[in-house]
Formats: sequence, C-alpha cells, structure tokens
Amino acid sequence: MDHSAHTPLRPEELNASNLEGASVYGPDDSSIGKVSHFHGTGATSQVVLDVGGFLGLGAKPVALDVTQLNFMRDESGTVHATTTMTKDELKNLPEHHH
Repeated sequence: MDHSAHTPLRPEELNASNLEGASVYGPDDSSIGKVSHFHGTGATSQVVLDVGGFLGLGAKPVALDVTQLNFMRDESGTVHATTTMTKDELKNLPEHHH
C-alpha cells in the first residue's frame, strides 16, 4: 500500500474514537496488529496494540507512545498507522496490563 497519498491525522484527531480498531502496518507494509485502546489525549497519549495472534486470539497487548506511530487516513477515510518497528520487536515489548 502506498501511504504517501494518505492524509496524516492532526494532533486533535489523536483520540480513542478515531484510533481504536485501526490497523497498524510494519516497515515491510505487513499488518502487525490493531489498536485495542487508547490512554490520554493528543501527542502525549499511549496506544495499546494487540500484536500477533490469529483472528483476535493469542494477541499480546503492548503499549507505545502515540508518537511512535504515524496515523493517517486512506482515500476512503479509514484510519490506519505505520511504524518502523517489526512485529517481532513489538512482541518483545513488555505485555500491557489494564
């Protein structure tokens, strides 16, 4: 997927209603997880990703600063994100506990 034509989200759009459920793509453009929930507001927030698993089972929740992800909208308005981290790097992060 060519993300260069996608519109970056503005800081005020970084909130739970826009980000929860968003797909996250790694450096090779493979799907590496989904945003399960969001803590805080704006650029100082944390995003919890469910990484790995199959059909939602066995996924590991990990927390990242929102600044570690590039959130954007595609041509149809769907929000998604990219990251420079690989799925394996994310799986090696500590598990996030609610």
